[in-house]
Amino acid sequence: MNKKARTLSAAILLLLLFSGWSVAAPIQAMILDGRQAKSHDWVTTTPLLKKYLDATGLFAVEVVTAPALGQDLSGFNPDFSKYQVVVLNYDDDQPWPQATQDAFLRFVRNGGGVVVYHAANNAFPKWTAYNEIIGLGGWRGRNEQSGPYVRFKEGKVVLDRSPGRGGSHGPQDSFMIEVWNAKHPIMKGLPPKWMSSKDELYDRLRGPAYNLDVLATAYSDPAKKGSGEREPVFFTIRYGKGRVFQTILGHSVANMRDVGFITTLQRGTEWAATGKVTQKVPADFPKENTESLREVK
Repeated sequence: MNKKARTLSAAILLLLLFSGWSVAAPIQAMILDGRQAKSHDWVTTTPLLKKYLDATGLFAVEVVTAPALGQDLSGFNPDFSKYQVVVLNYDDDQPWPQATQDAFLRFVRNGGGVVVYHAANNAFPKWTAYNEIIGLGGWRGRNEQSGPYVRFKEGKVVLDRSPGRGGSHGPQDSFMIEVWNAKHPIMKGLPPKWMSSKDELYDRLRGPAYNLDVLATAYSDPAKKGSGEREPVFFTIRYGKGRVFQTILGHSVANMRDVGFITTLQRGTEWAATGKVTQKVPADFPKENTESLREVK
């Protein structure tokens, strides 16, 4: 930016301030990614996560990548205190250094936001506090010892502690998403039902499920190797003063074109960071019988 442009920008800022306008500081966001990339390719999905958050104009996004598989984790110690929200695109079971675990827990307990994106709920099956933060998780040996299934009976949430694996899904397909909590800021203004484009519908997730608020569900069809139950698709967790939003959607770049995924990711990240959602529902949001995709450039 040249001197003339800087002077003009400063003048505009002063004019806004003296006119009673306030210029909101961007929400400081970290995307934390890395480790397992064989089945969940964080290398290609992270740039799209960043693009979608940048597109809102609300966030200043930095990407922090953990050392690659096989490399030493002992020096991995991100400064979580710099951020208001951490978006987890991370899947591994090797523990972080104790200082890093402690810093992450301190960040969340003190009010830091967390977004658990898709396979991040596979990580750290033995880390008790992490599983309390994410609410529900899957795979990596999770079972009834990990916590209950979350089920829906007669309009109520029921915790099912019966034995069984934690985490599965059938082949990718489209499915109907139904809002469970329409009053939550993330869901407010969205249609009560909409059609997801082809994606993985995680089912049979298990976890502590403490302070968990289900926002929307989808039916996992047994004819497609599903559970035969309504499964949580979006939910929030309160951990200390922290707010956590989990989405099971967005397996790959192709799946991340879905406008329902994009919108809920953007709104969920804002809520996790601030407790509010200021974004409008986009005109191309999917409808009950109509999928909606955007081009990825």
